[in-house]
Amino acid sequence: MRIDKTKGYVQGRAHINGIENFWSQAKRHLRRYNGIPRQTFALFLAECEWRFNHAPSANLLRILNEWMGLGTSSRKPHNLS
Repeated sequence: MRIDKTKGYVQGRAHINGIENFWSQAKRHLRRYNGIPRQTFALFLAECEWRFNHAPSANLLRILNEWMGLGTSSRKPHNLS
């Protein structure tokens, strides 16, 4: 899909620069896998979307710790074994 920049750079809250920024980050993240199966591509892309929407990295760890019930990232994680 190509974006026609002659029609404008903003549509509602969607800015072309934001879209280009997302794809740049997503491609950089996905490149490290050296190929992704077509069946799971949507999951990998959803991860990229989550990382993009919850940046910076410190937020990612805090949110994951909260989901796991560990509280803040300053606490040591429980031994899961």
